[in-house]
Amino acid sequence: MFYALAAVAILALLVWAGRRPIQTTNAVRLGSGALAGLCAVGAVVSGLRGAWMLSLALVGLSTWLGYRARAGVGAGASPRGGASGGMTQSEARSILGVGPEAGREEIEAAYRRLMQRAHPDRGGSPGLAAQLNAARDRLLKR
Repeated sequence: MFYALAAVAILALLVWAGRRPIQTTNAVRLGSGALAGLCAVGAVVSGLRGAWMLSLALVGLSTWLGYRARAGVGAGASPRGGASGGMTQSEARSILGVGPEAGREEIEAAYRRLMQRAHPDRGGSPGLAAQLNAARDRLLKR
């Protein structure tokens, strides 16, 4: 019974905190992801002990927290998921490694050089390739 009351109290606290417009930082996202993992473990343990209602509640809480831990989800999160709208000129130049006086040819050459290393078909990261695309698009105003 104590565990059920604790779960309801934690759920109420998280719902209350989730309604407040706060800036989502990496620390908050990491904490939310860790708490989602703990809830998932608690759901398995309570399910093995026969407390199915508590287990289902913890699965739901774990799913919700895991969703909130994703980048770009939640109040105050910045929309950076591959769109160049949230990237500044200086961030784009930093990603491509070009200076403020770089022209179109230099930007495209830097993009091609970096994309040869970062492309997912060559063992690179899809996230890094998306950042390179967004940086190029931002600097070339596509």
